[in-house]
Amino acid sequence: MAANSKFAVAVHALAVIAHHSDERHTSRAIAGSVATNPVVIRRLLSQLAKAGLVESAHGAKGGFTLAKPAARITLLDVYHAVEDCGGLFAEHAKKNEKCPVACRMSGILKGVFARVQSKIAPELKRTSVADIVSQLG
Repeated sequence: MAANSKFAVAVHALAVIAHHSDERHTSRAIAGSVATNPVVIRRLLSQLAKAGLVESAHGAKGGFTLAKPAARITLLDVYHAVEDCGGLFAEHAKKNEKCPVACRMSGILKGVFARVQSKIAPELKRTSVADIVSQLG
């Protein structure tokens, strides 16, 4: 199974926008930096806009800008905006009701996932898009 890269791509897109915050950025330009299709970027930016992290303008001078200062956008905000599950990890939805392992796995992993999330979420909250941009040089 491949790892989900939505979060990393969303952070990358926000870093592109924040790096040149005085300009509007098209999904095509951002996609060029990320090396992906502009449709992927538009979908992510739509989720980021819904969460109040970016704003868009249409037309010849259209594009995306940050909706608030990069220092006020945490990686936890970004994560919550683009990931579908409520937590950092999701359980496997299907299970074999006849299997003694499958019947207990959900309850076991729920505790592990909660402990791991309690360690990761504060770090994501502590790190802002501005912190990422400051490391670009």
